Amino acid sequence: MLRAKLSVVCATMLTTMATLLAGCSSAPVDKTAGMSPNRLYAEAKDEMGASQWDKAVPLLEKLEARAAGTPLAQQAQLDKAYAQFKAGEQAQSLATLERFIKLHPASPALDYAIYLRGIVNFNDDLGLLSSITRQDLAERDQKAAKESFESFKELTTRFPDSKYAPDAQQRMNYIVGSLAQYEVHVAKYYYKRGAYLAAANRAQQCITDYRDVPATEEALFILYKSYDALGMEQLRDDAKRVLEKNFPQSDFLLKGGKANSDPWWKIW
Repeated sequence: MLRAKLSVVCATMLTTMATLLAGCSSAPVDKTAGMSPNRLYAEAKDEMGASQWDKAVPLLEKLEARAAGTPLAQQAQLDKAYAQFKAGEQAQSLATLERFIKLHPASPALDYAIYLRGIVNFNDDLGLLSSITRQDLAERDQKAAKESFESFKELTTRFPDSKYAPDAQQRMNYIVGSLAQYEVHVAKYYYKRGAYLAAANRAQQCITDYRDVPATEEALFILYKSYDALGMEQLRDDAKRVLEKNFPQSDFLLKGGKANSDPWWKIW
């Protein structure tokens, strides 16, 4: 009887050990374990070249750890931020860039890091679905646009000779137009709901804060219509006079505000 029990125990132990050994044999193997940093970087670049961003990121993280303290590790960190951005992981990309900027304030690639931070926020503000839903850029929260503007402004101020500065300046101009259009969007929201004083104030804010942008025309029209609805005849006439002087062929006056339904910034 005792011998039978011992046989059962031994059999159970052997089965358990076999299971454990099988589990060990099926554990994932790190194929990069014997790779040199340069080889690892080449593998990561190949994945990026094939747009396999989710595969490139872990390779770059391993490279960053193995080549710590070297220029290659810095490059890996920047490439990782770019790969995260392309993979749609904006928050992770921004965190990687903030870490780089904090750890490497004297890096020759600092201008690129600041520029990429602006690009990540710029594209985050545009949104993937805007082209499908035809949602106006100005209809959404402008936090990302403002953060993008600040990054581009920092770049053009600290590194005016950077090769990224001209593009950053163009994007800043675009963002200013977007922010102005956002004020117009809010003013239209108030006007359509009969909050004419709030609409006038928001339109005036757009006119005051932003100059030489297309949105000024519509802001003046909303100001004119809001004062008219409020019965403020002198202010109404002043707003109309300014609109006619600056935009004599304004569709808003000629068509009663029924201008082209597409937002002014949409070029596709």
